[in-house]
Amino acid sequence: MTIVEAKPPVRSKKVPRPGKVRITPTVTVYLALLALLIVGSILVALQGGVLLDQGGILNILTRSTVLGLVAVGQTMVIVTGSLDLSVAYLVGLCSLVAAETMAGSDSMMVPGVLLALGVAAAVGLVNGLVITVLKANAFIATLGVALILRGYLEDNYTGPAGSVPRAFQHLGFDRLGPVPIASLLMVAIAAAAWWYLRRTRSGYHMYAVGGDIDVARLSGVRTGRTIVIAHVLCAVAAGLAGVFLASRLGSGAPYVGTDAGYDLESIAAVVLGGTALAGGRGGIVGTIGGVLILATLDTVFDDLAVDPFFKDVVRGIVLILAVALYARRQLSRRSA
Repeated sequence: MTIVEAKPPVRSKKVPRPGKVRITPTVTVYLALLALLIVGSILVALQGGVLLDQGGILNILTRSTVLGLVAVGQTMVIVTGSLDLSVAYLVGLCSLVAAETMAGSDSMMVPGVLLALGVAAAVGLVNGLVITVLKANAFIATLGVALILRGYLEDNYTGPAGSVPRAFQHLGFDRLGPVPIASLLMVAIAAAAWWYLRRTRSGYHMYAVGGDIDVARLSGVRTGRTIVIAHVLCAVAAGLAGVFLASRLGSGAPYVGTDAGYDLESIAAVVLGGTALAGGRGGIVGTIGGVLILATLDTVFDDLAVDPFFKDVVRGIVLILAVALYARRQLSRRSA
């Protein structure tokens, strides 16, 4: 007698149609930016203004520069599944270090920048070691470092301090046509961060750690070193933001980072750009789109003279809708 084994039915996999555009989170954020520019231009025009004239474009790009620098660094730590809440105070601290070191002298510009970035790297190293060696939660660890920085600033400064030479202020105000030079530098740094994450072994390790730290460890990835590197790079990006603000203000300002809320703003930009807070997914290109959305929203609100409370309400709604949209898409992709 021949026994015929029954084979389970083979499920047909969905094959994407050729030529069909895949709507990724990165594509979504730039479509949202385009829609915001159109709607914002109409609303501002109804009030008798122009959103995308030279002044409006300059305003959007200037707002994007500092937030973009901080958000690029924040992307790296979030990709690894970590977080950094100390960046706002670090921005203020680095602006003071740069301005006080320069003390108005042209010959001290390079030492001032290098010292500010060195301080930033040291703070990032502390963040990374507290998380990896002491096994502290990233939220608590970086919040603790933020409180230490806050205590130092409150105890030693009551207002602006130091001064930068006039030559250094060209960084904050010079333009190449309608585009600020600082914005071009920010884009260059973002491009370097993109290359690092997507084209280097260390960048691949960051995604692996964020995807599943245990699997990454068993695969031979030095997870602790990867997290520390991410936090050092994030802190250096915040230090660059502080140096840029010193060039615009002409001095250091202890609370320039916290007044603008760059800690939560940078996280919001990263999340809007499609990077998962759990880590392992996302990237720099989407983050820059999120930064541009927040900068455009602020510019539109200023042109319309919107109440600050309403500004925060709208920004909160936009962030919640973005997170809900990405989560819904991820669930539908898993069930497909």
